[in-house]
Amino acid sequence: MKDTIIRFGVRALSLGVVAMGSMSMALAQDAADGGAAVVKKTMLDKWVIDGGWTMIPLVILFAITVFLVVFSIMDLTKKKFCPEELRAQLVALMTECRAQSAIQHATTSPTYLGRLVAYALPNIDANRPDDLGKDAIEDAIADFTANERPRLMKYVDMLALAGSIAPSIGLFGTVQGMIDAFAVLAETGQADPAQLAGSISVALLTTFWGLIISILALPAFFFLKKHAQALEADCVNAIQEMVNTSINVINAEAQLARIPEGLGDDGAEEGEEEEVEYVEEEEQA
Repeated sequence: MKDTIIRFGVRALSLGVVAMGSMSMALAQDAADGGAAVVKKTMLDKWVIDGGWTMIPLVILFAITVFLVVFSIMDLTKKKFCPEELRAQLVALMTECRAQSAIQHATTSPTYLGRLVAYALPNIDANRPDDLGKDAIEDAIADFTANERPRLMKYVDMLALAGSIAPSIGLFGTVQGMIDAFAVLAETGQADPAQLAGSISVALLTTFWGLIISILALPAFFFLKKHAQALEADCVNAIQEMVNTSINVINAEAQLARIPEGLGDDGAEEGEEEEVEYVEEEEQA
């Protein structure tokens, strides 16, 4: 994971350097031409380079946002959290009340469920067959989820940060473009579209890209946050199912012994039939 982040950081930095170099070359070319000739602008010029140097952090932030979305989608999968095969195997072991075997099997799995089971099930109290020390197990589950949640949400929370920062950077570029536009007006004393075009491009493009990044990052943040919480809850429900299964198996005979005999519907119907037969016999006698 660290190697991936490092590689991405290098690529993002390279992208920023390329963008900076492209804008520098464009500005140098304009200075060399002296405005004598009108050069046809490409899509890169219209949508990125005309935004000025403020587009450099926005381009880098856009690349980081896309990376975080893709990385989080690939990382927050059911296979890495609560795979059905592992869940079925652990439930089967706990159905046989083989807690130690379940713990050993869980330690071999790097998944969230495997680590949760290996952390919480050692708190089972065999001297309390009624609930197996369920309160201690639930406390261990709460401790584990509280400790894992910051690591789990680290990259997802970065999306919220990116979505909040991007409009601010775009607004900064907008203010800068407006300042430059008013400076041109103050110097020339008239609104010349050719002279104001560059400043207006900075004002509009930076706001545009800031909003684009925010629109991409914030919905992705809320979706991935809910998805991560659902995966976490699925793992918690799985271990609670294991513990409840073992409790039910251990106390099955005691629970059956507590059910009074002769109070079911079948018993009532048999009693009514016996009473009818007894009355008929008396009438015949």
